[in-house]
Amino acid sequence: MNYHTPVFERLAPEKKEKILKIAVNEFASLGYQSANINVIAKKCGISVGALYKYFVTKENLFLSVCTLAVDALKSALEVIINSEGGFFSKVEMVIKIIQQHSRKNPGIIHLYNEVTTQGNRELAGKLSYEMETISAELYARLIEEARQKGEIAPDVDDRMAAFCMDNIFMSLQFSYATEYYQERMKIYVSPDIFEDDERVLRESLKFLKRAFGA
Repeated sequence: MNYHTPVFERLAPEKKEKILKIAVNEFASLGYQSANINVIAKKCGISVGALYKYFVTKENLFLSVCTLAVDALKSALEVIINSEGGFFSKVEMVIKIIQQHSRKNPGIIHLYNEVTTQGNRELAGKLSYEMETISAELYARLIEEARQKGEIAPDVDDRMAAFCMDNIFMSLQFSYATEYYQERMKIYVSPDIFEDDERVLRESLKFLKRAFGA
């Protein structure tokens, strides 16, 4: 869904990108409730009235920046799912993208973390459906194809396996982008784990191969 107005759609790409990037940072650092529309407008160099012409409500602005993350995720996953190679080579690509994307775009990951702890039930419900449905469907399809090809155990439950795999991916995302999860991973693994992406990749794949009965 589009949560912005046609007026926003007509803006120059650079201006749209600037507004959304500033909004991402504000919502990610302060949370939905504490982020201030007046502050966002000021940092964008536009009036509050202009911002409301682009997004009718604060909620719509928040949903718009969340949609950015959904679109980016969908594009990346679709490229991987439709690429050549076996199941675990595709899983490897997903983990590498998580490592790269989380470091490059911590604001988006912080925003996603904010969504998962959001107190507004209606908003959280709307976001969880839009953000999770894409990955749920793609992962389940990927696992089903791998099972039919005999790459993984024949008794794997596609949906449950997709859920467990995504939890690993989500934990890795947060670990590469948020301070709490970074410290958590250091405690569980080693203090220098973020200097060894290859170990994270290798051991994650090893765990998943055994979990899937490969």
